Amino acid sequence: MINYSLEASGLNKSFGRRLIFNDLQFKFDKSGVYGISGPNGSGKSTLVKIIAGIIGASQGKIFHKLDEKEIAEEHIHNHIGFVSPYLVLYEEFTTYENLKLFADIRGVKFNQERVDYLLNKFLIFKRKDDLLKTYSSGMKQRVKFIFALMHSPQLLILDEPTSNLDDEGKKSVYEIVKEEGQKNIVLIASNEKNDLELCSEIVLLEKFKN
Repeated sequence: MINYSLEASGLNKSFGRRLIFNDLQFKFDKSGVYGISGPNGSGKSTLVKIIAGIIGASQGKIFHKLDEKEIAEEHIHNHIGFVSPYLVLYEEFTTYENLKLFADIRGVKFNQERVDYLLNKFLIFKRKDDLLKTYSSGMKQRVKFIFALMHSPQLLILDEPTSNLDDEGKKSVYEIVKEEGQKNIVLIASNEKNDLELCSEIVLLEKFKN
């Protein structure tokens, strides 16, 4: 049974005079796949950045809890995996070198068995020793998933997860999402119908504009 929970309480975010969302509330305390949706510019990426601790809220708070105890902000990265189009990889390194570097940065052991499983799952194991600059945009997106999943996080945050992916890549992503949703919390920020169909509950940002 999952012992991780994510909660937003009275969350507000503004950039200058522009209100992004106001008094946003939700709580996810069971394993499963959940969604964040809204028109372009509604604040999907802003919200997931706040959840991941990349930027702060203007008001309100995000609570990450493990065994009902709040996780300190500086330790949140140990419990989450984050995938987005704007994450930067090192083009002059191979996939393996990138993943080993990210493990060092996170301060976690490089689990080769787990990484090889994910490389096979995302169909790029045979290219693991090639420089990333030789990869297509879709292949780089798959590497971001492996980076997010290699430390077995309790919360997986996906911002536009199937962008740049072909049908084969999307199939791999949906398999992983379903697999992770059986035991952890998966949060998808997207307007793609197929992405949102995986979600049992969806936060609609247009409801939090006033």
